[in-house]
Amino acid sequence: MSNIITRSANGVMNWVNERAPALMPMYRKHMTEYYAPKNFNIWYIFGVLSLVVLVNQIVTGIFLTMHYKPSAAEAFASVEYIMRDVQWGWLIRYMHSTGASLFFVVVYIHMFRGLMYGSYKKPRELVWILGMLIYLVLMAEAFLGYVLPWGQMSFWGAKVIISLFGAIPVIGGGLVEWIMGDYLPGDATLNRFFALHVIALPLVLLLLVVLHLGALHEVGSNNPDGVEIKKGPKGNRWSPTAPTDGIPFHPYYTVKDTMYVGFFLIIAAFIIFFAPAFGGWFLEHDNFTEANRLVTPAHIKPVWYYTPYYAMLRVVPDKLAGVLVMFGAIAILFLVPWLDRAKVKSVRYRGWITKAMLAMLVVCFVWLGKIGAGPGTDPVETIIGRVLTFLYFAFFITMPLWTKIDKTKPVPERVTMHD
Repeated sequence: MSNIITRSANGVMNWVNERAPALMPMYRKHMTEYYAPKNFNIWYIFGVLSLVVLVNQIVTGIFLTMHYKPSAAEAFASVEYIMRDVQWGWLIRYMHSTGASLFFVVVYIHMFRGLMYGSYKKPRELVWILGMLIYLVLMAEAFLGYVLPWGQMSFWGAKVIISLFGAIPVIGGGLVEWIMGDYLPGDATLNRFFALHVIALPLVLLLLVVLHLGALHEVGSNNPDGVEIKKGPKGNRWSPTAPTDGIPFHPYYTVKDTMYVGFFLIIAAFIIFFAPAFGGWFLEHDNFTEANRLVTPAHIKPVWYYTPYYAMLRVVPDKLAGVLVMFGAIAILFLVPWLDRAKVKSVRYRGWITKAMLAMLVVCFVWLGKIGAGPGTDPVETIIGRVLTFLYFAFFITMPLWTKIDKTKPVPERVTMHD
């Protein structure tokens, strides 16, 4: 039986190869003949998980657009129709809303892994830059999608965020009106946000993902040791010219990743079926009420993945300065490859200073997220937020200094297999 299946598969591959000869070399380059370091650990699964969530968002988004109506009069009702009357509509909607939050969960962990193991250092600067562009587009895509359900938080969140552009001198007022298409969020806002969310930004996102993976496969993957396997000894049981410390991405890592993907999907299913709102973190309670421009919610706040930056905006007393700080907190991430002056890549072989600074960054980001999700009326929280914002920027601004003076350990010539 297995011989019959093998012959059939080979027959199909030969048939395709005769008619599209360029496909097989591409498949081999990026799958069976792409040699990844053999010491990948669990931190390296989150890039794959982000692709899984991206596919989920695209597929569920297509089904949601079949019933959604991008107008102020019908948007909220159309979402309710999807939830109550469309067969399995509630599941598709919750898969999409939960997927948005899970997307940022895996992306944030993926970015932190890059910081830990120095995946942005030469020759992978372009890989990091493309990854940060993906993060930027993803944030814009999520914001546009957040407005579409046209609940109370969607409307007022859109009004608050778009009004930030009004802080720009001279052109601010006109820019806000141009983005919204009106003096307040309405039909024009929903129509253009819907077009950007469904067509424009997904295309940009997919292009950046392809470029990100292409750039990665050109220079090769980093590993927990920060050792370049291409510069090591050559020859293994698959190819005499392949890195000794590398193994084919397919089937070895594809099979291993499948197990992690299955575990991730179980967690996602548990959230979707038992806690889709996740206590108000994934879906705010105010957003289950239709938008009303005459009633302001008691507490306007963005979704959890924006709250660290929202906290930075809120703790700065001047509006323009707050906007610059918020956008600067994202922009400074693009400079990391040139700010890090360490001689080694991985945190495994760096000193206590690097580990302490990374821990401080995590604490600052999480704590700022908590402050940004709060009402913002506590003066003590405001002071703490300013200190945390200062420490966040201090991490990057002082990076050339502490990465240079931090003591390092000798890096092995070849990858190690310890956990």
